[in-house]
Order: sequence, then C-alpha cells, then structure tokens
Amino acid sequence: MAAQINVEEIVESIASETRMPKETVSELYEKTLAEYRDGARILDYVALLAAKRVRDDLRQQKRH
Repeated sequence: MAAQINVEEIVESIASETRMPKETVSELYEKTLAEYRDGARILDYVALLAAKRVRDDLRQQKRH
C-alpha cells in the first residue's frame, strides 16, 4: 500500500525552500504531477519525483 502524500505539505515545503508563492508552486506541482502520472504504470514515487522536479525547476529559474 502506497504512503499517503500530503500535497499541501509538499507545496508549502517547496514554496518555503524556493521563496516562491504557494500558488505558483501549487500550479507547477499539479502540472508536473499530471505529466508524470500520464502513462505511468507504477505510481508509488510519482509525487516525490514531481516534487523534486518542481524544486529543481524553480531553483534553476532563480539562477537566471
């Protein structure tokens, strides 16, 4: 059984780490999560992978 992921906690954590508005992070996370879920056969780590990608993308944006 997969662990329950709290999306709000993930969004708040990323927003805090990247100093971005929660609304921006939430939109990006939901979009990324949908992309990862589309066609995925195993969903156990999709939420964690999406969170990592969002963090990385936002950090890259701040560097440019």
